[in-house]
Amino acid sequence: MSREAINPELLEILVCPICKQKIELKGEELVCVNCGRHYPIINGIPNLIPWEAKSG
Repeated sequence: MSREAINPELLEILVCPICKQKIELKGEELVCVNCGRHYPIINGIPNLIPWEAKSG
């Protein structure tokens, strides 16, 4: 998944469902800047389901 595959405007409004802080694209997944949880991107769609996140 490349940075261009996710709309930058979408990245601006996404927040972590656990701590409500900003999420950044890092490599192939989204990472919360506060709690460090890693959320997968599946078929180009950010998957922000808390129980599917990896702790960071």
